[in-house]
Amino acid sequence: MKALILVGGFGTRLRPLTLSKPKPIVEFANKAMILHQIEALCKVGVTEVVLAVNYRPQLMSAYLQPFEEKLGIKISYSHETVPLGTAGPLALAKELLNDGEPFFVLNSDIICDFPFADLLAFHRAHGGEGTIMVTKVEEPSKYGVVVYKEETGEILKFVEKPQVYVGNKINAGVYIFNPSILNRIQPKPTSIEKEVFPAMAADNQLYCMQLEGFWMDVGQPKDFLSGMGLYLNSLKQKTPEVLATGTHIIGPVLIDSTTVIKPGCLIGPNVTIGPNCVIEEGARLVNTTVLEGTTVGKNSWIKSSIIGWNSSIGKWVRMENTSVLGEDVHVADELYINGGKILPHKSISSSIPEPEIIM
Repeated sequence: MKALILVGGFGTRLRPLTLSKPKPIVEFANKAMILHQIEALCKVGVTEVVLAVNYRPQLMSAYLQPFEEKLGIKISYSHETVPLGTAGPLALAKELLNDGEPFFVLNSDIICDFPFADLLAFHRAHGGEGTIMVTKVEEPSKYGVVVYKEETGEILKFVEKPQVYVGNKINAGVYIFNPSILNRIQPKPTSIEKEVFPAMAADNQLYCMQLEGFWMDVGQPKDFLSGMGLYLNSLKQKTPEVLATGTHIIGPVLIDSTTVIKPGCLIGPNVTIGPNCVIEEGARLVNTTVLEGTTVGKNSWIKSSIIGWNSSIGKWVRMENTSVLGEDVHVADELYINGGKILPHKSISSSIPEPEIIM
């Protein structure tokens, strides 16, 4: 089987992190976002993954090449010279996907349990052209809602941001299609959600399966941190042995084995710390991601923030409110960072009391 991952473009929603790396290889819970997806696809027998990219494909190829042999999978690239939306990339990659077998399609921003085996079995059982995964949300008026027959999963229609309740299931960005869908799409900018899916539903060829467990689109900082918490709590239920433990840990917390945590720290809940970091004495981290090569100074208090690669936080710093530091950012001692988005290679010597972008 094959799969197509819709990588897209510049990753502007996750800046300043994506100024240093394409979004799919930014680490989420100490692993490139896209590797969570590729590893799950491998487990159900996918032998080739096609990445639909229109931005820096060479960087992604160089990063992912070692994983082809490690995972026993071929990774191909379908390069868009102009953005083709969410459907056009399928047509562009038609020759790679059209081998007679169903193929998976997913958005690269999605994190969940990826129940691909269940999705494949359900798809083959109903016999339609396509199946989309749906997830339940608390406020459906913010989304496009999927209306379907509860007994069969057959999709009847899509309602965009309904003001009157019609359901609470939304498109989760994970699909499986028969190759015949490729006949519906031209290699031009096209929305699969707004143009292709309604036509398939009108032909009684589109079904949905509800996703159990957690789901999050982690393409922007606030959701990245929320998704990290959901993912860590899922690990706590399924593979607690990979999580950090100790009197200085309030779980769930994931810490790379090469990182040094000095005495007197308190870490967690919902924290991931990447390789080769140093967390100095008395630091307090909550709901935060610390990326590789970073130092957090003594007695600093970091909450709901993402700290980019090879950065340093001084002593007695307070950082909160979805602050995001790009690569190689250095924050001086005793500063307050409130919702700051700091671009790479900056030295910060004064506090940021209100949310702003530091260029």
